[in-house]
Amino acid sequence: RLFCSFKDTIKITSVVEFVIVGFPGFRDIESRKTLLTVFLTVYLCILLGNTLLILIFTSDKSLHTPMYVLVCGLAVLDIVITTNTIPSMLVLFILGSRSVSFVACFTQTTFYSCLFCTESFILSLMAYDRYIAICNPLHYPNLMNNGRALKLMVCCLMAGLLCAAPSVGVAVRFPYCGSNKVIQCFCDYSSVLMLACGDIMVTSYIALFIGLSVLLFPLIYILFSYVRIISSVLKISSSEGRLKAFYTCGTHLLVISVFYFVAASVFISYRIPGTSVDMRIMGAIIQNVFPALMNPVIYCLRTKEIRNSLEKTLRKCKVLPQNM
Repeated sequence: RLFCSFKDTIKITSVVEFVIVGFPGFRDIESRKTLLTVFLTVYLCILLGNTLLILIFTSDKSLHTPMYVLVCGLAVLDIVITTNTIPSMLVLFILGSRSVSFVACFTQTTFYSCLFCTESFILSLMAYDRYIAICNPLHYPNLMNNGRALKLMVCCLMAGLLCAAPSVGVAVRFPYCGSNKVIQCFCDYSSVLMLACGDIMVTSYIALFIGLSVLLFPLIYILFSYVRIISSVLKISSSEGRLKAFYTCGTHLLVISVFYFVAASVFISYRIPGTSVDMRIMGAIIQNVFPALMNPVIYCLRTKEIRNSLEKTLRKCKVLPQNM
């Protein structure tokens, strides 16, 4: 009996590494080459676009305001989020499969969950900043400054970690004694949890509740803030002032819509029976990549101050002619 018990313990702790297998339907060399080309290009565009935003912010002192501190923080976060997953995905597409240690896999899962929550909180913080600036402009200098914006972003990061820790902590405590093949392109929480031995239903529902709360509560606050903002903007007497306020808020709403629409679509797809595994994997990747790719494009195209600063920088570097 003791011998059998010892053997069972070995079985329970047998998984010391996971094998990331990627897309089940795209394992041939040609498909992997296509995926490698697409995601390498996307990753380089994300690095270029968000790094450009950060450089514009740091080089132009006129942009050193709380609103642009938050935009810069979001750009840094987008780089970190995609760097957490895309490089390992590129290795997977080159090799066909990739082994990752137990600790490294759960570390990536923790970072992924934490950074996802942090981005949701920072988007609500950006809505708060616009709410104070438009609805309480006289109190804005006292309520928001660069130092406070940085502190609030750190608070968002801590809150993201606190939201991610319980789910990941419970998942780590499960025994992993069966298959070690993760049907995903990186160590996604749901994909790893499915490999645990034991009843994971309660843990899965807890993780779902936390995930939906992280999406819904900030979204409710954002919608409430923008209802108040729109109400205040409509009271502005000058049409030019109303247009400028709507334009600034419209940029933020576009960024917010991209993040929440993609995240909600992925959550729903996981609950629709019959959705293919490849579609679910692609959905998780798009959730990770698409907001980071679109945010710098939206800010550069729709924010006049950033466009003007970019033009000045390009003229200094002699990329654009001086007389434009």
